[in-house]
Amino acid sequence: MTVSPIDAISSQKSSQPSANSKARVKEFMQQLQDEICTALEQLDAGNTFQEDSWEREEGGGGRSRVLREGNVFEQGGVNFSEVWGEQLPPSILKQRPEADGHGFFATGTSMVLHPRNPYVPTVHLNYRYFEAGPVWWFGGGADLTPYYPFAEDAAHFHRTFKGACDRHNSHYYKVFKRWCDEYFYLKHRQEMRGVGGLFFDYQDGRGELYRGPHVDKSAAAYSKELGVPPQRSWEELFAFVTDCGRSFLPAYLPIAQKRHQTEYRDRERNFQLYRRGRYVEFNLVYDRGTIFGLQTNGRTESILMSLPPLVRWEYGYQPQPNTPEAELYEVFLKPQDWANWQPSA
Repeated sequence: MTVSPIDAISSQKSSQPSANSKARVKEFMQQLQDEICTALEQLDAGNTFQEDSWEREEGGGGRSRVLREGNVFEQGGVNFSEVWGEQLPPSILKQRPEADGHGFFATGTSMVLHPRNPYVPTVHLNYRYFEAGPVWWFGGGADLTPYYPFAEDAAHFHRTFKGACDRHNSHYYKVFKRWCDEYFYLKHRQEMRGVGGLFFDYQDGRGELYRGPHVDKSAAAYSKELGVPPQRSWEELFAFVTDCGRSFLPAYLPIAQKRHQTEYRDRERNFQLYRRGRYVEFNLVYDRGTIFGLQTNGRTESILMSLPPLVRWEYGYQPQPNTPEAELYEVFLKPQDWANWQPSA
């Protein structure tokens, strides 16, 4: 990878957080929660978020906001939390053993929306920051889980986040999109959860862009091919996360606005409830945010707000050939280059 003079200068920047790093990230995460909730209430035009403030005995707390039985959203939660303490959770020590012996601080905003209409996709967002002594990193992303998908919607979602990534590093989207495809994958079902988006973790400005466990897959291979980029500072990564967080509303709102009044029948509703089961399976088996929250004695109701209010399982379900349900499995639940999708002539 060729290093430009500007990148060479950047690589000499301090990688240490600013003196007020925790306060700055906390303020942004709260602002992001406020901005998203305000916009979603305007879209729903039928209900508002109810807030529960909570405190964690070991240190910290948060604001859990849930909207239920709205016109557009059957249930949605947008949470802010900050936690701190002396005992690091096992999931962190396994990844970064050098954090052992230091107190930790973690803050973030997380969101899951379960729309009422099967033609409106479920969507997830999470951005977070962790600091423990010499160890710090940013992580997060956003992904889309449609039931009756439209290629132009998937393309719009991906292009919006690609634009945010490209403003900071031309390689971010190429790595983090692949990482998202691999992370939101149900191994026991051998299928993706949805059409993906972005996912990244352990971004501390050092090393290769991919920092995940699947060293034999596409994201790791592409990242390794790029080599180690110039060191990125805390300020640069904070700016990137801020841009990604504020890209959610322009990425998702146009899709929900376009689809939420589409007529549907019992067939589509039942399929939506069935596919919601995949969301439950992923979040309870694989999701690292859920695991971290439970390991750090977070508020259980807030951690599990990502689960849908209604869901159904069906033994041995197989979609009928040549149906929209079959197309979901055959096309949309496989990795696609959505950012470069073009409509057929």
